[in-house]
Amino acid sequence: MKTLRLLCAVLTLLIVPSARAESPKPAPAAPRARVKNLKITVLSTMLADDKVLGEWGFAALVEADGRRILFDTGYFPNTVLQNAKALGVDLSNVTDVILSHNHDDHTGGLVTLRREFSRQNPAALSRAHVGQGIFWSRVGKAGVEGNPMVAFRPEYEATGGTFIEHTGPVELAPGVWLTGPVPRIHPERNWSGKGQVKAPQGLVEDTIPEDQSLVIDTDQGLVIVTGCGHAGIINILEDARKQVRTAPVHAIIGGLHLFRADEQTLAWTGRKMREMKVGQLMGAHCTGIEAVFRLRELAGLQRSTCVVGAVGASFELGKGLDPLELAR
Repeated sequence: MKTLRLLCAVLTLLIVPSARAESPKPAPAAPRARVKNLKITVLSTMLADDKVLGEWGFAALVEADGRRILFDTGYFPNTVLQNAKALGVDLSNVTDVILSHNHDDHTGGLVTLRREFSRQNPAALSRAHVGQGIFWSRVGKAGVEGNPMVAFRPEYEATGGTFIEHTGPVELAPGVWLTGPVPRIHPERNWSGKGQVKAPQGLVEDTIPEDQSLVIDTDQGLVIVTGCGHAGIINILEDARKQVRTAPVHAIIGGLHLFRADEQTLAWTGRKMREMKVGQLMGAHCTGIEAVFRLRELAGLQRSTCVVGAVGASFELGKGLDPLELAR
């Protein structure tokens, strides 16, 4: 009887399909959104004509498919405010501002801009996106706090503004990504000085760990906006391609902090840019005028695709760079 039962069980396994259902195949990932309309206008940098103000600082307005974001806020409190008015740029309907890092040449206009435009629109510049570490205390001379954001934070929050702290990449809008703090894979030392910061693990060298950039994904490739690029422009580009999409770098707009770079550093940077097929570069602020011209040659760019950034200069998807007359 036992033998008969065993034989029947074997025959059942051979004839009847297995009752165990196969694991369902994962659905294909939905394609990520890409920005179709993009314009970036520089509102703060050193090069400027007699209609606007130049300064050692950076700010740019990013307009992507109807979403408007202010990237950095310049150095002096009123520079971006005055330049925006001179250029006919209305910032009252911009709700989000990105601060690339703590230095006052990128954060100096934050409180002034928030106070000014909140009179017209309570939501204007009410959300400030920052990277983790931007509020850490910087050890200054004679015990003086060296991080301006320590003072700016309560002032900004008193106006009703909110800081949103990021530890990694995040999609702020369809096709618009914020890197958050960028991993330092390559040893690019794109910062000045030997300051220290009070990190959670103790007092360490201030490498500006919170440095972050904006990445806009387009059909033509990635467009990168940097403040100073303290994380290292190649680290930034490689992280953007890893986190967003492995695509050519269509354009880079902003400061790369290469004005003190030696020839070896520029040669390596230019070669890497060429490998990633960087199509256009507007090197503003701390990039360095001579460094821009050298990168033009090293990265295989042309006069029309690699320019020094000026106040009012712009990049527009499908049209390219408009350096204005001063930097043409």
